[in-house]
Amino acid sequence: MNEECLICQAPLEYLKEDREMECVICHKKELSKTRCINGHYVCSECHMQGIDRLLAMCMEETSANPVEILDKMMSMPFCHMHGPEHHVMVGMAILTAYKNAGGSIELERALIEMNSRGKSVPGGACGFWGACGAGISAGMAVSIITGSTPLSNESFGLSHKMTSAALGAIGEIGGPRCCKRDSWLSILKAVEFIKGNLGIEMEAPKRIICSYNKQNNQCIGKRCPFRGGKKKIAFICVHNSCRSQIAEALGKKYLSEYYECYSAGTETKPQINQDAVRLMKQEYGIDMEQDQYSKLLADIPEADVYVSMGCNVACPSIPGKQVVNWGLEDPTGKDDEAFLKVIRKIEENIQEEKRLCQKQL
Repeated sequence: MNEECLICQAPLEYLKEDREMECVICHKKELSKTRCINGHYVCSECHMQGIDRLLAMCMEETSANPVEILDKMMSMPFCHMHGPEHHVMVGMAILTAYKNAGGSIELERALIEMNSRGKSVPGGACGFWGACGAGISAGMAVSIITGSTPLSNESFGLSHKMTSAALGAIGEIGGPRCCKRDSWLSILKAVEFIKGNLGIEMEAPKRIICSYNKQNNQCIGKRCPFRGGKKKIAFICVHNSCRSQIAEALGKKYLSEYYECYSAGTETKPQINQDAVRLMKQEYGIDMEQDQYSKLLADIPEADVYVSMGCNVACPSIPGKQVVNWGLEDPTGKDDEAFLKVIRKIEENIQEEKRLCQKQL
């Protein structure tokens, strides 16, 4: 097991009722439910010591990708595996990326306000309030962007909807808490929400791979959408006879370090498209008929990422899983040039996914 107490590295415990505790660093006395099993209590202010340096970092930041900004924050010395610092960082990352993506805000003033509001959400709010501080932080960011107040109209509703969307994503995965996972979920929802409601398109990675699992005593493993190690990717089309089979073969060739690759369809055919088989042998030396065959969705394991080839296939709706549409034309019945064009596009998409995986590690 890893260690959590900042003083003695012992595991934390969460009490059912508030007790007066004295911070072992600043000696402030206050009510709290959280301490280590040896009785040490560290207040939120001391836990976040050093977080003020985020203001300068954000003012110099040029990225419009809030996940990228948040990851830089997470790597700073003041940021621990879990803690209320995430309640500030999520909102700051969103505000900074929003500004860099073309959003109209006075960034320095917005960051100062976010710092003040985020610090007011105590550690353990996820369990004791039923509202994770990372999700609340995303709502705070939208509130600051829109100038919401208790007497506002549209902005009042938007900030609540943002918080609801973030908390919904967190609740869908379930507990126990992970500040990294919940922060990423909140930011991804914020990217989607702000684009749809405020018209500002921030950037976001196609995939996030967590490198913190060994530091988290309560890591949920396979239930986490960001877990490291090999994930499962499924390429889906109607008959699982051509494009999805090509994608499975090229996925096994280029992505085997990162993914277990599968393909399937909503229907099947007796054999793989023979033009596809011939050209894959010709171009890559791959005999798809050696270990691939037409399969239904029910015939393959549940995947982490579902990739539709672009044939209006209804991919499974699974909470916490990615669904991507490549929008590829079906070359069946066409000449070799049309086939090779689709094959090259599939290879290009797979190589891009490989680059993203390499970048995340």
